[in-house]
Amino acid sequence: MIKTLKWLSVLATIGMTFVLIGGALVTKTESGDGCGDSWPLCKGEIIPSEIDMELIIELSHRLVSGSVGIIVLILAFLAWKHIGHIREVKFLSLVSIFFLVLQGLIGAAAVVWGQSDFVLAAHFGISLISFASIFLLMLLIFEIDRKFDADSLFIKKKHRIEIYILTTYTLIVVYTGALVRHVNANLVCGDWPFCTNAEPLNFASYSFEQWVQMGHRLAAGLLFIWTFILFIRIVKEYRHSKIMVWGWVTTFSLILLQVLFGALIIFTLLNLAVALMHALVITCYFGMLSYFILLSTRSAVMERKNQKPIESESISSSIK
Repeated sequence: MIKTLKWLSVLATIGMTFVLIGGALVTKTESGDGCGDSWPLCKGEIIPSEIDMELIIELSHRLVSGSVGIIVLILAFLAWKHIGHIREVKFLSLVSIFFLVLQGLIGAAAVVWGQSDFVLAAHFGISLISFASIFLLMLLIFEIDRKFDADSLFIKKKHRIEIYILTTYTLIVVYTGALVRHVNANLVCGDWPFCTNAEPLNFASYSFEQWVQMGHRLAAGLLFIWTFILFIRIVKEYRHSKIMVWGWVTTFSLILLQVLFGALIIFTLLNLAVALMHALVITCYFGMLSYFILLSTRSAVMERKNQKPIESESISSSIK
């Protein structure tokens, strides 16, 4: 059964990544109306008689999302049944199902009744939370027979709190980025990092779209700086822990790539491949932050039980 769970978890994680990228593709190509106002049917038909590119993109996204949803449901049920004794499994199973259903309902509501740009912008963030829960569930499954093993460590309370706040702030930044796409503000500023086609110091002259774009850039810049500062502190204070050092090297590298792809979106005039990479990188970045939240919650449990952390002990032993 463990082997089956591994395959399902990997398939669900990869599938959820495609769901996220597919959703970004639908938004960036403005294919949300590809199936008209019909859901779950496409233009009121199982197999549409008139097919165009927008319909193919939207229908493909629906099919992938539906297939992945079934896989996630099976994974959550089997994980709950067979490895539910592991502390985090039941919680992650519930979260993965809840947010998967929630993002589906928001998507369906947007098709049938329409939604404001401010509501639709939340869709990507909800999908990120669903992805993160499935990703962490996969890691837990691979921990069972130590195919995925990491050093046990104790993360200090001040760092745990900062990781929680940073992750929450990341969702806010993601929301502002999604809002940029939904209000068509991607190219309202002709340069980067400043909006040179507007008076830099005369904010009153900014259009709504320019405010959204520059607001996102400011939020993203603060996220980059914050991640860099935390990365330096983590490397200094946990230099003997490979999982912390290399984990945060990866995390900082991802946020650096995210900034670069964000700039390239402007310089390449919204190249589709660059824009999709922008969505993929933030997905990976959020996944890494979620993993550190998992480690932080374990440290909190250790602290409450007054357990002395042992650097050489595996993470898997802390959940048995």
